Amino acid sequence: MARPVPSAFRGALFALAAAVSFGITTPVVALAGRGVGPLTTAALLYLGACLSGLLLMLTGRTAGTPLARTDGKRLILVALFGAALAPALLAWGLQRSGGTVGSLLLNLEAVFTVLLARAFYREPIGLRVAAAVTLMTAAATLLAATSTGAGGFRWSGLGALAVGGATLAWALDNTLTRPLASHDPVTVVAAKGALGAALTVTLAFALREPWPHMIPMLVLLACGATGYGLSLRFYLLAQRRIGAARTASIFALAPFVGAVLGWTLGDRVSAGLTTVAAALFGAGVFLHVTDQYRRRPDDESAIVSAGQPP
Repeated sequence: MARPVPSAFRGALFALAAAVSFGITTPVVALAGRGVGPLTTAALLYLGACLSGLLLMLTGRTAGTPLARTDGKRLILVALFGAALAPALLAWGLQRSGGTVGSLLLNLEAVFTVLLARAFYREPIGLRVAAAVTLMTAAATLLAATSTGAGGFRWSGLGALAVGGATLAWALDNTLTRPLASHDPVTVVAAKGALGAALTVTLAFALREPWPHMIPMLVLLACGATGYGLSLRFYLLAQRRIGAARTASIFALAPFVGAVLGWTLGDRVSAGLTTVAAALFGAGVFLHVTDQYRRRPDDESAIVSAGQPP
């Protein structure tokens, strides 16, 4: 008779699945989004996320209270920042920075989330978190100093700034979403995706942005469904088994998964500087997640916004 798989081990596998399913989307979006408008790319990503959320709602159990009419204004703001502005900036930036650099820069979401949590909720910033923010900021600055790339991409500092802007928008999304924590998160993702997709589709048509052919379109929809929809489901399943802090520590691998895949796909920019920046980001992420682990090792209901699927 086969022994049952321990809950903690299953939780770790779910967290790893969430990190991989989100991490691989960044370099894939960089490739599939070539020649596609940034608003169009954002629309396809969050349309995929919306469809994934609706499917999960039909096939799974809810885990929270339903959304109320009073949540409407907050949901609109969440969709504006997290499902429209952020993915559009990411798509625009990836076409100029590439999948490797773009993936590593996604670590900045943790930096901005920490700073916004301090500004809006007066959350304390200890020495470990301050050191983490400093290291990750230094890593981003180092990547911004790289002016040329290889593998078919022409690197641009504006691209890095756009990806950084996307992480700031997602950090604002995290901050605004926090009061919605008691609601079913899959429902929130579906509603956010629907609103974001509707807004970006409207703007894309108004600005006459180019749309992709069938295969790139399906790839972008799949990236949204897996990296922005299914990844959240895996994340929540992991949280139930191993807690918020442990799940966040494993999910922090996501940007590095994307960077490795981007490198494998040929986006090999300035190997020396990129490696140093990756090491700085890694050290910063380690300090950040271990601080969370020390403060909330077993709190499965804790809200750890930084590093969650957008």
